[in-house]
Amino acid sequence: MDKTDKELVEEFIDGSEIAFNKIVRKYQQKIYWHANRMLGNHDDADELTQEVLIVLYNKLVTFNFQSGLYTWIYKITSTRAINFIRKRNIKKFFSFESESDIPEKSSFDIAKSIEDREKLELITKMLQKLPVRQREVFILRNFEGLSYNEISEITGKSVGGLKASYFHALNKITELTNE
Repeated sequence: MDKTDKELVEEFIDGSEIAFNKIVRKYQQKIYWHANRMLGNHDDADELTQEVLIVLYNKLVTFNFQSGLYTWIYKITSTRAINFIRKRNIKKFFSFESESDIPEKSSFDIAKSIEDREKLELITKMLQKLPVRQREVFILRNFEGLSYNEISEITGKSVGGLKASYFHALNKITELTNE
């Protein structure tokens, strides 16, 4: 039987490294993909994922279950991603640089694989042209499937503000698509 996040956190607080490893296995890939979409770069996303996991290890004892563990982890990831961007003053982000940076798919059809890679590169480039806050809302809404209320918990922004950011992101992506 799979344990709940609460049970795993409580076991970790009681000293179980196995419980923490289970949390990592459950969320590491989600953290990576969120970071990758925010930063647009495999190496930066990988570095940020490691940083988030270290923060998680050190701060998990302070988690108070006022929100879901998933929400708390995404808030940490989003905040760290935004700080990462600000620290480096990156105005233009990089898209995938090589085929090895693109997640592997079962390539039963090479034409489909090439088309998928091109679409992924196009989406990544468009996301990198959005302002950070719009990109964050767009990613959390479309790729993570979160509601505005969940995004509000993660970002600390009002639902109305999030809807406005999402609207502006959609308009910008529509403009970029029509160019």
